[in-house]
Amino acid sequence: MIHKRVVLILTLTFLAACSSGGFGRSEDQVFAPGVAGESDIDGLLVGHRLMKAGEYELALRAYTRAAAQQGLNVDTLSALGSANLRLGRLGQAERLLRRATDEEPNFPAAWNNLGVILMEKGEYSEAAEVFRRAFATDNGNSDQIRENLRISLALIEDPFYDTSQNQDVKLVRRGTGDYVILTAL
Repeated sequence: MIHKRVVLILTLTFLAACSSGGFGRSEDQVFAPGVAGESDIDGLLVGHRLMKAGEYELALRAYTRAAAQQGLNVDTLSALGSANLRLGRLGQAERLLRRATDEEPNFPAAWNNLGVILMEKGEYSEAAEVFRRAFATDNGNSDQIRENLRISLALIEDPFYDTSQNQDVKLVRRGTGDYVILTAL
């Protein structure tokens, strides 16, 4: 019985070795494609859409993929910081947004989001200065940044100022100059 199995295995091995196909590609057979190339999907755009849908963890993953493709530029740093902010990871978000503002000092969305973090941490004076910087770099064109500045100044004057009636807003830059408004939870 064992002898028959050995003979069968040896016979199949010899037959396989005699095959003309080998490991090369044959014209009459289907062959698996190679490794996929670069993706043409913009990770930042996907992340912005996920942020708008409230899927912050998935947005963070999309922004991380965008950072892997594009590098850690001001757009990806700001996006990563904004996603971490929405996930409540204030320390990580602050580091990323400070790095974004260091890299591009005239980027109002990064300044605004940094100010939101400082407000969340209770650092109202620094938040007001950051919002002033965001307002100045935006040339006063954003009502949302103006409102954030107003709230931070009110909190400096009266730490018990009731912000529950106001709608906090955060900005995330989309592309080169289009801003998406994200309202706080």
